[in-house]
Amino acid sequence: MTTSRERILDAYAEALAVDGERHATLEAVAARAGVSKGGLLYHFPSKDQLADALCDRLVALAAADVDAMRNAADGPARHYIRTSHYGDTQLDRTLVAVARLQQAGDPRARAVIEAISDQWLSVLHEALGDRDLARTIKLIGDGLYHNALLSAHSGQHTRTELDEGLLAVIDRLIGQRVDAPQP
Repeated sequence: MTTSRERILDAYAEALAVDGERHATLEAVAARAGVSKGGLLYHFPSKDQLADALCDRLVALAAADVDAMRNAADGPARHYIRTSHYGDTQLDRTLVAVARLQQAGDPRARAVIEAISDQWLSVLHEALGDRDLARTIKLIGDGLYHNALLSAHSGQHTRTELDEGLLAVIDRLIGQRVDAPQP
């Protein structure tokens, strides 16, 4: 069972993603969460504190994702590509919501998204030992995620059969890098 605080954060994330920052008013969030405005204000005395709590949630969710990526049995690169799809998870919903805050000019949201992106890139770089290769794989995954997000919001599902082909390309890129003569 979720707490009122969690329901409010879920409602805020949904309001941001669906309606945008300008329409994600305290009143609209309270109504979505099924609480009174006073109940919302009890947990989050201001809209800034609500935004900060959502950013904190994203940091925690992303930390768990970075850990899973770092410890993936098939390696961080394959993991990143395999998980670069919008799956309507709490991480996905929170990332989209914080991105909407970033689009509205929220400096904390921008800093959080940049830090998380840097963490994903760092894990790839650590695993592969080549920053350019790590960036290439990250950009492929980011492109997959962007495409999946656009498809999900238009009611379409992404085609997962493309994954094996992309994973084979990733394996070749990693293999070429491993097989390359070392200076």
